[in-house]
Parts: sequence; C-alpha cells; structure tokens
Amino acid sequence: MSHEIDSGEVLATVEASPARRVIGVAMLIGLGLMTLYVAMASTPGVAWQGFLMLVSGLALWMGYRMWHATAHRIELTAAGLRCSDGTEIIRIQDLQHLDRGFFAFKPSNGFLMRSATSAERCWYPGLWWRMGRRIGVGGVTPGSQTKTMTEILAALMVERDAG
Repeated sequence: MSHEIDSGEVLATVEASPARRVIGVAMLIGLGLMTLYVAMASTPGVAWQGFLMLVSGLALWMGYRMWHATAHRIELTAAGLRCSDGTEIIRIQDLQHLDRGFFAFKPSNGFLMRSATSAERCWYPGLWWRMGRRIGVGGVTPGSQTKTMTEILAALMVERDAG
C-alpha cells in the first residue's frame, strides 16, 4: 500500500540514529560472516553445513535490508504515520489501539498499533513493520523519539474520539 498521507505539517519524526544503525547492521553482517566461516572451516556434515550457509545468507541479506530501510524515517502528521519514501503506515482515523507498555511484544524502543483495516505486509527492518492489522514501530530507533511520537498519537486519538 503506497498511498500517500497528506503533506501537512510533520508533528514528530522517528529515525535511526547513525550509531545504532551501524551497530545493528554490523551485528547482522558479523553473524553472517561468522556462520559462513564456521560452515567452511569445519565439516560437521552436509546438512549442517547447508543450514549454516542458509543462516549466513539470511543474516547478510537482513543486514543489507536493514541498511537500506534505516535510511528512511517515520513522519507523523495530523492525518497519520508515513514513511519518508511515501509509504502510508496508518491513518489516525484507522488507529484502534496503541500499546507502549513494558511487557508488550513490541520492537526495541518502540510501540505497537492496531489498525481498524488490514493492509499488505510490509517490513523495514530496524524501523517498522506491518502484518495485517498489527503495526510495530522501533528497532534501532531512539526511545526518546518513539516516546514523543506515542504521546502525540495518543493525543490525536483523544481528539479524534472527542470530535
């Protein structure tokens, strides 16, 4: 779903800090290279070696995906959340639930949302993801930015429900 939310005033942004971005990608690439080394240096069996090579490939691919995904930022407007590449994340009118609790199954330094409408799956590793009606924001993002965004989202939900 790549509909654009209005180009109104941006109320808050969430973006990966450069240090967290580099550390997150470096950890994934390091994991990929380590498992590749283990697969090549030792021969525990063909099936095990194939599994290690698969894990290595997936970790390297995820590092690549995270590097490109975290180049974007999430913007909050009065109409909803959008990615800086124009992808609509959620409209305020569709936002049913906002979960930023300590025990919530949410991304690191982030929050969860539930939409009234289901949308196609989308994944920006380290930044945000959507699976049907559930949306997660966070990962390699600073907690201060996501906390500010959740407070503004909660206020927009109260304003929407009051009017």
